[in-house]
Amino acid sequence: MKKENKKIVENVEGKRIDQAINLLWNDISRSKASELIQDGQVLVDGEVIKKSSLKVKLGQELTVCREEIQEVDLVAEDISIDIIYEDDDILVVNKPKDMVVHPAVGNWSGTLVNAILGKINESDDEILDIDENGETNDKKYRPGIVHRLDKNTTGVMVVAKNNLAHNDIAKQIQDRKIKKIYVALVRGVVKENEAVIELPIGRSTSDRKKMAVVKNGRYAYTRVKVLERFDKYTYVEVELKTGRTHQIRVHLSHIGYPIVGDAAYSNGNNPFGVTSQMLHSKILGFVHPTKKEYMEFEAPIPREFEDVLLRLRSGKLM
Repeated sequence: MKKENKKIVENVEGKRIDQAINLLWNDISRSKASELIQDGQVLVDGEVIKKSSLKVKLGQELTVCREEIQEVDLVAEDISIDIIYEDDDILVVNKPKDMVVHPAVGNWSGTLVNAILGKINESDDEILDIDENGETNDKKYRPGIVHRLDKNTTGVMVVAKNNLAHNDIAKQIQDRKIKKIYVALVRGVVKENEAVIELPIGRSTSDRKKMAVVKNGRYAYTRVKVLERFDKYTYVEVELKTGRTHQIRVHLSHIGYPIVGDAAYSNGNNPFGVTSQMLHSKILGFVHPTKKEYMEFEAPIPREFEDVLLRLRSGKLM
């Protein structure tokens, strides 16, 4: 872990501490700063800070503790990906299970980004990465990635092929104008036909590798609709209005309906022996960045997911 110290200067004085970090360290977004604060990795004059809303004062010393970034050159790799649609501005893909979206510690190759670089001509320095909150993040390792799916979440994703497309789609996500529909199989029989979950999500206080519903977390909206009920399981449709890390998995687990096959939020319970969580990005809709026409794309659920549903429908649970 590397400690970095900086003094609060005049143009930062009076700002929220997460904003101050973003201004003093231009490679740390406000959302990442909030995570660091929740993890106890931010200090003011040597004292650990836990609230992102704290206002900083002139002359205070701000300390950020974070893992050292490993310098890695991204390479284009010849990886087969299922392309649903492609034009000069965007690439829509059906992401398979067990594929990491962008390079990170432990996964510097074999990612969707490596595959994308093998399909498009833009350099990684020319395509920015702007997250759901309109903040620029780690562009060197995330070219073209506007939104993400977890490693074992399958389904439709859009990738920007230039900055114009990237900025436009990121703005739509930020303004919550993107249509994002998922399907999931959860443990337990959901009683309500439809429900909305509005609970804040942040880094878990007991396990920093996980997210959780926490008091000082960030606003998250998830709409759930029952598609089919089975004995002990429910097949649901999920619509997102926000894009917090692990949002669907955390929200469903929190209300007592963890996703089948979710190793992190389902207590390791995997009754069907599936190799990935039963969560699939089925529909993605947005206005094309240059054509200005609404477009909607759909990815069929994976064979393993479909097989589990067939077993449930037939009554053959094991």
